[in-house]
Amino acid sequence: MAFETAGAAELFLLARLLFGGVLAFMGLNHFSSAEQLAPYAEAKGLPAPAASVYASGGLLVVSGVAVVLGAFPVLAAGALATFLLVSAVTMHDFWAVPEDQVQDEMTGFLKNVALAGGALALLAAAGTAWPYSVGLTLF
Repeated sequence: MAFETAGAAELFLLARLLFGGVLAFMGLNHFSSAEQLAPYAEAKGLPAPAASVYASGGLLVVSGVAVVLGAFPVLAAGALATFLLVSAVTMHDFWAVPEDQVQDEMTGFLKNVALAGGALALLAAAGTAWPYSVGLTLF
């Protein structure tokens, strides 16, 4: 894959800024709202719910910033795709909640699945040099 068409490199950078920036912001929200999120994580059966909230927040911040910078794209996109798919199923199990919670959980589930799709698209492009990136990579 090459970014040879007019504006492709700039559009890819914009996509990285939007995608990674939103995920990093979501991660920061885990830190600022940990007291509200930990009981939710506990209700979903996560072990060490407070630690899980902070760990997931850290993953989102670090991986989101890495996507923005174009640093370690395989690790960042792979970690995000995995986290988003796992959290969709474990945290937003709309099929197993009372009827008054179905819509909220389905929205969260679909958001995570859609974002995982974006992470997988970035993972597919991770083997190509990303324009406007810091160029740090392991693979």
